Amino acid sequence: MSNGIKRHNPGPVLSRIVEFGNLVFVAGTTAGNKKASCKEQTEEILRKIDSYLAAAGTSKSRILSANVWVADIKEKEQMDAAWKAWVDPDNKPARACVEARLGTPDTRVEIMVVCAK
Repeated sequence: MSNGIKRHNPGPVLSRIVEFGNLVFVAGTTAGNKKASCKEQTEEILRKIDSYLAAAGTSKSRILSANVWVADIKEKEQMDAAWKAWVDPDNKPARACVEARLGTPDTRVEIMVVCAK
């Protein structure tokens, strides 16, 4: 820990989770199953985010903001279906969703969140 900053799973490019004060930052997260549909990739990502938040001592009900990138905006409806089934209905975060070229041609979704502890 340095200056109150706690980094989880640091790698050569990023830390998977960074904690500072009462905030938890989860790095952009993608699915491992690149053959899955946009909805299935989103569901996998959201399960990963649940586990990352639990590791930092918090949960999806405390997410403050989310950034979502989709490779094809025409698939946003699929991503939204998974998101709506997952998000805490009483504690929806601020969220943006934009189309972007992602890290690999078969990555359909990437999600990054900021959460309160």
